[in-house]
Amino acid sequence: MDTPQLPWIGPGKMPLFLAPMARFTDSAFRQLCKEQGADVMTTEFVMAESLLRNEKSWRNVDFTEEQRPMGVQIFGSLPNRMAAAARAIADRVRPDFIDINCGCPASRVTDINAGSSLLKDPALLAQIIRACVAAVPEIPITVKIRAGWDHDQIVALEVGQRAQDAGAALLAIHGRTKEQGYRGEADWDLINQVAAALTIPVVGNGGVQTCADVAALRENSPVSGVMIGRAALGYPWLFGEIKHFLATGEIPPPPTPEERWRTIFRFVELLYAGPYADKALDDVGWLRAKVKALTKDMPHSRKLRPLIDGVMHVDGLREIAATHLAECAVELVPR
Repeated sequence: MDTPQLPWIGPGKMPLFLAPMARFTDSAFRQLCKEQGADVMTTEFVMAESLLRNEKSWRNVDFTEEQRPMGVQIFGSLPNRMAAAARAIADRVRPDFIDINCGCPASRVTDINAGSSLLKDPALLAQIIRACVAAVPEIPITVKIRAGWDHDQIVALEVGQRAQDAGAALLAIHGRTKEQGYRGEADWDLINQVAAALTIPVVGNGGVQTCADVAALRENSPVSGVMIGRAALGYPWLFGEIKHFLATGEIPPPPTPEERWRTIFRFVELLYAGPYADKALDDVGWLRAKVKALTKDMPHSRKLRPLIDGVMHVDGLREIAATHLAECAVELVPR
């Protein structure tokens, strides 16, 4: 079966994907990662049925032209409704691809026979893919899975073959099972086995944290791309560092505290301009966790976090930044 092409995949390329993560990879964070070097991104997942019934759900699939190549990820268990949602997405936002979530381990998803539950029903999973491919023949359909439901049901190869036969253009594999969640090691031997067996591109996900990790995969793995998730949440600068390392063999110096705070306030600006435009500047409780994540490994980060927890206004965050930068400057003065 002919499938639409993904031009960012190919010989000599190792694109860096930002993994879709619920409540984290909103439009603002994606833009931040794009500016730091991420190549390909996907929206937070959204229930297909919600898109067909609730207009408010569409703000979860908004993206800017700068963020392309950009995919929209959906989940569900009814082939006809998934196909209808795919067609609506194609008509309304014209993404570069539509991704089917077959890997989310959250009970609210698996309880409706979606996400990782589909790994226990490969035939239904294939029906969903085939229905979406037929509904949007002009847009690639990609699929994200896990290794399997548990260690007794490792089905990545079977599911990958079914996805390929059903017309999927790409398969992303998180190398942990549903039962593992995010614990333990990702099984890259399995990911490599599937990548070698399929003719469609396979993107590997799970446990990638350093420049050396990606360099080793580029040299030794048959995967066509690398997906980075939690490692980017506190350190979106990782994408740029990886690209620099792949090009030069050198790890660039980490961003200075000034650069990090500049990026944090860029993020705050993007949040207020985009997905949270309705929020008031004197109501910052909703963004504290997002900002705290970006202070990971900064000097005095343990001291910063409780201060951020108590901030009530964006101006208060600026005061925290000014005090922190002053303290960092004192430490750099030669004695």
